[in-house]
Amino acid sequence: MPERNILSAKRDALELRSRVIERIRSHFRRAGFLEVQTPLLTPAPAPELNIEAVPAGDGFFLATSPELYMKRLLAAGYGKLFQLTPVFRSGERGRLHHPEFTLLEWYRTGASYKDMQRDCVELLHEVCAFGAATGGGTCRGSVIEPGKPWESLTVRDAFLRLAGWDPVVDFDPDRFDVDLVTKVEPYLGFPNPCFLEDYPPERAALARLKDSAPPVAERFELYWAGIELANGFTELTDPAEQRKRFEAVLADRHEAGLSSRPMPEAFLAAIEHLPQCAGIALGLDRLVMLLAGADSVDRVVAFPPDLL
Repeated sequence: MPERNILSAKRDALELRSRVIERIRSHFRRAGFLEVQTPLLTPAPAPELNIEAVPAGDGFFLATSPELYMKRLLAAGYGKLFQLTPVFRSGERGRLHHPEFTLLEWYRTGASYKDMQRDCVELLHEVCAFGAATGGGTCRGSVIEPGKPWESLTVRDAFLRLAGWDPVVDFDPDRFDVDLVTKVEPYLGFPNPCFLEDYPPERAALARLKDSAPPVAERFELYWAGIELANGFTELTDPAEQRKRFEAVLADRHEAGLSSRPMPEAFLAAIEHLPQCAGIALGLDRLVMLLAGADSVDRVVAFPPDLL
């Protein structure tokens, strides 16, 4: 099919995407959030084992997330921030993955991951109020709706129910990753969105640990129609613990034969001043895909990788 026809056929989805973005901005501005724009280039992305940054030359990488920059702003005294921004991750291509995609990320000080869950409910109800009228309401044959109440499941309960073992008491990293994708995620969020919360400490990432026995991380992911939409934390504010976690990831990358990464020293220095806060990253392309009733993020961006 000629490119002009392909692009023309996307008009409804692109108009929906535009209205979703407009509604998101309106929602956060009314709630007193400041919209910010942080750099797309970084000398030191957050060390992660399963995310590869794209080298941009001159010692820089394309940003895999705005997280570290936004927390540096929080540490400087900003209370409520949001951002809509492109981010880049090497090697990601599939129905739900592009090497370039759009993140909605927001943070608030004095908040916990439970506050971010309430933010999600309010935001999606507002955004979806017009989404269903423009073609949403089903995804790959399944009815979806944002109606209340949304289910909350701990990782422990979800794995016991769907995978038959407890990853909080006896963590197995390889088994956890495989079972999460194949046995747990596909069954979450029908017809309403679902929170999967309280991750094993080994998957805490940048989240604070809860004072519980056994300990779990104050982290959640938001699922809808079996698709991960968002990842939120009560943020870790202990620079020594954060450095220890980054060092462990860098050691794992070295052991796995992956490229080395510089330590994000500017971020580690800033979180000396980071107050209690919580934050979340939500995949805008996936949200629009669900609202449009589309089967791939290719359908809701103007130029997917194959059209570049």
